[in-house]
Amino acid sequence: MNLRSVIPPHTAGMRIGLLGGSFNPPHAAHRAISLYAMKRLKLDRVWWLVTPGNPLKDTRGLTDLTARMTAAREVADHPRIDVSCLEAVIGTRYTHDTIAYLTRRCATLRFVWIMGADNLAQFHRWEDWQGIAEKVPIAVIDRPPQSFAALASPAAHALGDSRIPESLAGTLAGRKPPAWVFLTGMKSSLSSTGLRNADGTWKRG
Repeated sequence: MNLRSVIPPHTAGMRIGLLGGSFNPPHAAHRAISLYAMKRLKLDRVWWLVTPGNPLKDTRGLTDLTARMTAAREVADHPRIDVSCLEAVIGTRYTHDTIAYLTRRCATLRFVWIMGADNLAQFHRWEDWQGIAEKVPIAVIDRPPQSFAALASPAAHALGDSRIPESLAGTLAGRKPPAWVFLTGMKSSLSSTGLRNADGTWKRG
């Protein structure tokens, strides 16, 4: 698999949302979050970056990458959502390295990193999280009941001066990082962990 096949089609100046994760399994909330982000942030497209494995999680129960990619495409089912296994091809393990690669190779694009409030709550544990915030604007999607823990987290406090009002969310992609917004109104408690735990595991095929 070559780079041309894993970097989705794009044109200069596009506003691209990046939604990374193991997608183990992909589910309706991933799609809903993507469509919500497109609308609120005025994005042209959202790229799902299906990671080989999350460094902060136990990957022993991780389903095969090819199966997760296939399932993600079926769940996404939208002309403006692209699914990519970029990290597996370029060999990056951490989000910071993936973003650094994309911002170098696709310098004409305006990227926004999309994460749920549960990820903001532990963002300070990510490898070089400050570097991520310096490279791309970040949109945090509210995921009750994670809101309080997220907004009280070390990363939220450290980046407090860079937060923009929700009313200006549509300007985020054009802002120089660090810049982030907390988006409310997207109410979904679905999670991949919850879906796996419902029957003990998730298998495909």
